[in-house]
Amino acid sequence: MIKVGVVGGTGYTGVELLRLLSRHPQVELVAITSRGEAGMAVSDMFPSLRGRVGLKFVTPQDAALDKCDAVFFATPNGIAMQQAAGLVAAGVRVIDLAADFRISDIAEWEKWYGMTHAAPDLVAEAVYGLPETSREQIRTARVLANPGCYPTSVQLGFLPLVEAGVVDLAHLIADAKSGVSGAGRKAEVPTLFSESADSFKAYGVSGHRHLPEIRQGLTRFAGQPVGLTFVPHLTPMIRGIHATLYARLTKDVDLQALYEQRFAGEPFVDVMPQGSHPETRSVRASNMCRIAVHRPQGGDTVVVLSVIDNLVKGAAGQAVQNLNIMFGIEESTALDIVPVSP
Repeated sequence: MIKVGVVGGTGYTGVELLRLLSRHPQVELVAITSRGEAGMAVSDMFPSLRGRVGLKFVTPQDAALDKCDAVFFATPNGIAMQQAAGLVAAGVRVIDLAADFRISDIAEWEKWYGMTHAAPDLVAEAVYGLPETSREQIRTARVLANPGCYPTSVQLGFLPLVEAGVVDLAHLIADAKSGVSGAGRKAEVPTLFSESADSFKAYGVSGHRHLPEIRQGLTRFAGQPVGLTFVPHLTPMIRGIHATLYARLTKDVDLQALYEQRFAGEPFVDVMPQGSHPETRSVRASNMCRIAVHRPQGGDTVVVLSVIDNLVKGAAGQAVQNLNIMFGIEESTALDIVPVSP
């Protein structure tokens, strides 16, 4: 059994991680931390876990995380980087669901996240855990940076086009929409029901923290710099991301075949039939990314539709997928879940 600890188990990503790990046949949950809720039974906070998780929240100091095989950080940005070095030295493999190790350029990370990085040496060795592009590196990673939710949907959507070099890399556009749970489990006016329900808005148009992460990934796929306009939106739903992606073709190509061939055998990417329009509800509570590719009126513009559940493939599910790869377990273990409908 793989002994696993979870740091920060009280947020939406944390409880989703516990939901998935609790059904994992090769994982033993040994510690779930929360400074504010220490001593409370996890199932008292999240009744959905009654009969599945019998632990109580403990403080990080009382968790004996250094005795784990792997530790997940489902914490705000800036926490994992303070504790990762000690865990790695103890032989623990770290999976960070926040952004501490996602961006390889430290100065760029500090500009976007507004703090000094506490573990730049670990950034240099951290593996960016997008399984569809980095499986071999993930297998041996000591520190794994779990991709963000928007970056997952956008990068997977653009991946075949960028790798094949068949689009204008200087003018990519990602128009992405997220449910309110993407903002986290905290009290803020913009995410109050009366503020977010029956409304739809863009935000971060001048620059969003996920922009450098997405641009970094696309640059790696392309082998050269890319130009990206990324506009996120808040939608009045709880879960889900819908990314509508635009690029201009520079070569004539069978787009459907390109996507089907690139993602053939991928357990969690579904390339839908030509002409499809994937919906966020088709992936709800699952680790699946559904993609459809279009070429309107046969012109030179490609439109890619990419949908995920932001809390699963965009966070906790992808983290468990990475755990499976790291420990040589069948990749779909604990993740073979039929989406919830309606």
